[in-house]
Amino acid sequence: MSAVVKPLTGASPVLRPSPAALNAAAASFAALTDRLDYLGAEDIDLVRRAYRFADEAHLGQLRNSGEPYITHPIAVAAQCAEWKLDAQALMAALLHDAIEDCGVTKSELIERFGAPVAELVDGLTKLDKLRFNTREENQAESFRKMLLAMARDVRVILVKLADRTHNMRTLDDAPREKWARISRETLEIYAPIAHRLGLNQTYRELQDLSFRHLRPWRYSVLSKAVAKARGRRRDLIQKVQQEVETSFAAAGMSVRIAGREKTLYSIYRKMDEKHLSFAQVTDIYGFRLIVPTVIACYTGLGILHQMYKPLPGKFKDHIAIAKLNGYQSLHTTLVGPSGVNVEFQLRTEAMHVVAESGVAAHWLYKAQEPAAATSERLGAKWLQSLLDIQDETRDAAEFWDHVKVDLFPDAVYVFTPKSQIMALPRGATVVDFAYAIHSNIGDHTSAARINGDQVPLRTELKNGDVVEIITAPVSTPNPAWLGFVRTGRARSKIRHYLKTLAHAESEGLGEKLLAQALRAEGLGKLPDDDTEHQALWEKLLRFTGNRTRSELLTDIGLGKRIASIVAKRLMALLAERGEKPDALMLSRERFTAHEGVSQGAVTLDGSENSSVRFALCCRPIPGDAIVGYLGHGEGLVVHTEECGVGQRLRYKDSERFFAVEWADEPVRTFETGVVVTVRNDKGVLARVAATLADAEADITHVEMADETPQDSTDLRFVIAVRDRNHLDAVLRAARRTPSVLAAARMVPAP
Repeated sequence: MSAVVKPLTGASPVLRPSPAALNAAAASFAALTDRLDYLGAEDIDLVRRAYRFADEAHLGQLRNSGEPYITHPIAVAAQCAEWKLDAQALMAALLHDAIEDCGVTKSELIERFGAPVAELVDGLTKLDKLRFNTREENQAESFRKMLLAMARDVRVILVKLADRTHNMRTLDDAPREKWARISRETLEIYAPIAHRLGLNQTYRELQDLSFRHLRPWRYSVLSKAVAKARGRRRDLIQKVQQEVETSFAAAGMSVRIAGREKTLYSIYRKMDEKHLSFAQVTDIYGFRLIVPTVIACYTGLGILHQMYKPLPGKFKDHIAIAKLNGYQSLHTTLVGPSGVNVEFQLRTEAMHVVAESGVAAHWLYKAQEPAAATSERLGAKWLQSLLDIQDETRDAAEFWDHVKVDLFPDAVYVFTPKSQIMALPRGATVVDFAYAIHSNIGDHTSAARINGDQVPLRTELKNGDVVEIITAPVSTPNPAWLGFVRTGRARSKIRHYLKTLAHAESEGLGEKLLAQALRAEGLGKLPDDDTEHQALWEKLLRFTGNRTRSELLTDIGLGKRIASIVAKRLMALLAERGEKPDALMLSRERFTAHEGVSQGAVTLDGSENSSVRFALCCRPIPGDAIVGYLGHGEGLVVHTEECGVGQRLRYKDSERFFAVEWADEPVRTFETGVVVTVRNDKGVLARVAATLADAEADITHVEMADETPQDSTDLRFVIAVRDRNHLDAVLRAARRTPSVLAAARMVPAP
């Protein structure tokens, strides 16, 4: 949100901030320099240079509050200084609106401040110059750019979060109609990212600020209730704190105790999700104990459990098993004085820094502590996964769908057979686990065992499960997996595989279709993709608008290009080179054209997979007279000749029809529908099913008439058969079955 009042132009005087406002801006920069004591003199000078440039660029611009606009970049830089970010990040914070609002170019920033700072600023710049169809698409594309910039350099998102935090703090000055949109965006996008990167303090503040502007009345009521409860429980809190300090002193252990109050938004969400009243939310208050070492955390836990009774099932060890964002602490809930439940968190100083600042702890602790290194590694692991997803997903909205899944904080922790622990989002399945190990394992997953028992691939994982993946070289991703996988990585890998497979098959189909279209024009085969024909292919690709020969053939196979039109253009280009059609082939093709649809026939044997689909309206099988319809972007769809749907399509779009024929020996079975009319006798369904199975027909679907019981009823089966002869044998066997009145193939509606 850039609340900017632009300088006035023309005869009107240029709007200038008041002297008091300018003094306030100068004072705020002086306050920033007071926080830069961790930087060297040279770095502080670089930050001052960036401030002067930004101050000049934003001269005359005011925020909605009436303050000079420069106060906003200073506040963003101050937040980054709290995280002890380096000079480049602070310079980017001061300059982050320069390209967007002041017409400063990236090359100018490179010249003045160097490429790293310019890259950071560019990563933060919104995509105002591009045009999108919808606001959602704009948001998805902006978010994609921000995430990818942050994956290259995590400082981008830290500056972005500091920017959003200050904008939320000053949202009261913005027009009221913008509150809901900005707050919802903060709650759905920025707060989850802050949590995912371990910036818990920022995460909680963004949630509460969003809640205050989205639900002002509820926020006000809840804050008053919490203030009253705080007053009532002040004595209890002081008593617990004194007792804890006394017990730790008696054990000779140093401890720093801080109160921890649940945020208003988390109280509201708990009340909303669990349908509780405010009085029923018991964990509003708690204590955070900072102790010197990891061993002291566990010793301190023992001291607390001796003082107060623990609540069963309320102990969590996030030290042994850290959260996805690097967070570590021991959590326990105890029954304190007067029967009030009190939550305690125990952690070391290093863990506390990571818990509050997450990825920023790398700069705060300068990576000398293992905890900071862990935080950086865990943050970097997630950021790298964004780049992996980006490699396979070029569509912004699809990329956002993948990433959104990974932003939810809940996680389950499972083990490999070698006891390596893995964290996955709650609801993750066996297939998600397989792709989390390696994409090659995910692609070839055939079965799985959980705790030694074989389970379906869609099984959801639970905490503590030991998961073993069984792979097979012939196994490939199934489109049905997209219906249950939970992680963005698994979803993008499966889609990428299926797209690649579909394109490869569509290219083969497109080559067949173009070759047959050329035969109808009197050319025996497709020109080779060699040096001799390079100029020819280049001219053809300019005509069709494709980049490569492979892309053109894929488009023909997907129905995005008509083979006959491409073939005619290719023949015209060949004629320019002096090549003539084969007169004998041309006359033969035209002489036999009345026997079928134009352009010869595509031979089908069932191995075509996704490039050829058999229409569900008529379910053709070998032996049926068939035609092929090249749908827009969906490959070749095969109908029977008498199918009403196919006939209507041919009437409207005849040039998209191709003659297709069955191979002499199809390589698989094909599904078709049969209806069996039976008397309502006991066990009749089982008898009919057994008869179909004995006739070597696989039943893939069965349904019964949804009506009140009568003397007879229809059973509808979808069965897999080899060809029409096999189907006839199956129907004869069905008619001989006791209680069967009739059996016939389902006929498509006219």
